[in-house]
Amino acid sequence: MWDSESESTNYNGVLTLNNGVQTDEFEQRGHSWYVATDIPSDLLVQIGDFSFHLHKPPLLSKSGRMNRIVRESNEIGSKTVILDELPGGAESFELVAKFCYGIAIDLTAAVISGLRCAAEYLEMTEDFEEGNLISKTEAFLNHVIKSSWKESILVLKSCEKLSPWAENLQIVRRCSESVASKACADRNGVRWRYTGKHVSSPNGRRVFPDWWCEDVSILNIEHFVRVITAIKAKGMRDQLVGSAIMHYAIKMLPGMVKEGLTGSVEDGAGSSNSATTAGGGWNNCRLHMIIAMNKGDHSSSPQGKRQRMIIESLISIIPLENDSVSCSFLLRLLRLAMMVDVAPALITELEKRVGMQLEQATLADLLIPSYNRSETMYDVDLFQRVLEHFLIQETTEISSPEGSRGGNDSNAKNKVARLVDSYLNEVSKDKNLSLTKFQVLAEALPESARSCDDGIYRAIDSYLKAHPMLQEHDRRRLCRVMDIQKLTVDACTHAAQNERLPLRVVVQVIFSEQIKISNSLANATFRASREPNYQPIIANRKTLLEETPHSFQEGWATAKKDISTLKFDLETVKTKYLELQHDMESLQRQCDKVTKLKQQSAWSSGWKKLSKITKITTIEDTGMGSQSNTEHTVRTPRRWRNSLS
Repeated sequence: MWDSESESTNYNGVLTLNNGVQTDEFEQRGHSWYVATDIPSDLLVQIGDFSFHLHKPPLLSKSGRMNRIVRESNEIGSKTVILDELPGGAESFELVAKFCYGIAIDLTAAVISGLRCAAEYLEMTEDFEEGNLISKTEAFLNHVIKSSWKESILVLKSCEKLSPWAENLQIVRRCSESVASKACADRNGVRWRYTGKHVSSPNGRRVFPDWWCEDVSILNIEHFVRVITAIKAKGMRDQLVGSAIMHYAIKMLPGMVKEGLTGSVEDGAGSSNSATTAGGGWNNCRLHMIIAMNKGDHSSSPQGKRQRMIIESLISIIPLENDSVSCSFLLRLLRLAMMVDVAPALITELEKRVGMQLEQATLADLLIPSYNRSETMYDVDLFQRVLEHFLIQETTEISSPEGSRGGNDSNAKNKVARLVDSYLNEVSKDKNLSLTKFQVLAEALPESARSCDDGIYRAIDSYLKAHPMLQEHDRRRLCRVMDIQKLTVDACTHAAQNERLPLRVVVQVIFSEQIKISNSLANATFRASREPNYQPIIANRKTLLEETPHSFQEGWATAKKDISTLKFDLETVKTKYLELQHDMESLQRQCDKVTKLKQQSAWSSGWKKLSKITKITTIEDTGMGSQSNTEHTVRTPRRWRNSLS
């Protein structure tokens, strides 16, 4: 008889069932399995490429579905049963068959979820036999999930190919909640999979708060989202949740790691706000453009679809707190999102998040290639949208005192202003960048955001170099974005000799610097007259800088903060001004000469001839003193007529 007579469950992982049949084990020959018994098989189960030569009684005594399938097969005279839809596949069915034959099977966290789903599919309930496979696997599953962090992760990992059975049987939910509870619980009481991050301390091993991030990063995106959602619901700090999201993105999205860096996105190591550092991005932009040209193929490929799904899922679970993830991470995620055509609504959400913490960004991360095949090499429109979100956030914080940054507000604007200037300096090298886009970006920030306009001057000069054919009125329009009064002495010196600038701007720079120097000299003279013990050169340069009016501090510091240097600069400016004035006078004289020449015409020569004849007549009249006035009067008109003829 095939009915079982005794059964037992060992929670160390061995499950046995005795049914009174003498069997040793299964034998595998290629893709076929055979029962080691003298009784010939009367049932063939086919699952994919694998076949199982079995007997009907052991399976029919424990499976409701097998009873129905075999009955239907007998009606059509077939001994073959196809179970391609069995969750867990041939691996799980092998364990099911061994259980039915009473062969001991080794239950582990890696196979328990598949075996539980297969038992549910085959309807191996208590209605057929007490202690059937469903109850056995359910008991072991609950024991594993509750007791061990490591095995809970492995069970959840094994559920990836068991959808929707693992979801319907609540295996994913139970494992996710178990992992979340253990991640938020006392870390010293958790059985680990990775020893990972720990340091020695007088009290023993100290565990870092993000110890669980590495473990959950082995999960697929669906289960990772479930775990993170459960962890957030249990009150985990947003920074730790963000740390797990960044760690997962680095592991699953290769493009999240900076080129040439081995560090993670949590820090900005190796980044710089200078245009020099960003130059590498410009040199590598050809690679980005190649990617952009093939973007359509990449986004529709299986890898592109998978990356798009991961990015969209990560965006949806990023905590709302500003500093939960770094701005560098957000920008690199935004770069990948643009590449694989993530949904526009999620792109906008990412742009808002970047704008909320734009002052933390680096120039290298802001230089995002234009993947939408626009004219410019970098996506200037995207940066403009991010900047607008930053300005909206600043306006909201000002109008809401409880959400204001307080003293950090102006500091944030200053940092963003430097970023904008550096960004403009880099993208201005693109010959396809229009003057309007440059001007809109340069004027987006309020005037108070920049205490010095040297950065915007460098960007203007770079734009003029890349666009040598720019018309004069466009050059003047370009220079209007710069406040000459905010240029340092070094910038003014460079501008005064810059042939690319319009002449009017150069003159304004010279006059502005002359006024600054004159005011500084006047201020120093005034102090000397009011203070008997005043020394023109002070040993403490810091004190001199503090006592100088704010509007002249930068120029004073650069000019070595002493009167002799200021006088030298004044003489230099005067000399340049006189040279310009001399050039202008020479130009004016040449213009006057050209004008006079143009006014001369053909009829003017006739008047010259008439003037000559009149002069001769006057001489003759003077030599003939004896003739009367009447004769002179008559002769003169005749000569007049002859000359005209």
